[in-house]
Amino acid sequence: MSAVNDPLELLTQKGNRSPSFLGPLWNPVACGLAGVGVAIFVNWGFRRPVFSGIQKHVAFGAIGLGSGIYFDQKRGEYLAKRDAVLRHYIELHPDDFPVKDRKKYGEVLESWVPVR
Repeated sequence: MSAVNDPLELLTQKGNRSPSFLGPLWNPVACGLAGVGVAIFVNWGFRRPVFSGIQKHVAFGAIGLGSGIYFDQKRGEYLAKRDAVLRHYIELHPDDFPVKDRKKYGEVLESWVPVR
């Protein structure tokens, strides 16, 4: 459960969030390794030694790294646009998103007695 009760505050409060260590690196590194894997697979498919033509591995790795950075940027743009649309909708329809009181688990769950 989120510590924030107001839906609008949940979408606008970005200051206290920090990305994890692997967050910004995951897509570029994974796509770069996938590019090197494609080069290895191509060599294996043509029945060459898997690490022959190392320039191909470097090129595919660089293409993969660049595409990973591009996909990361596009994902960030998409998520920012989605948050802006949701924020705008909440601002236009505040009656549909009332601030709810937080409940504890004891208030939500029913009492339970084990049957033995």
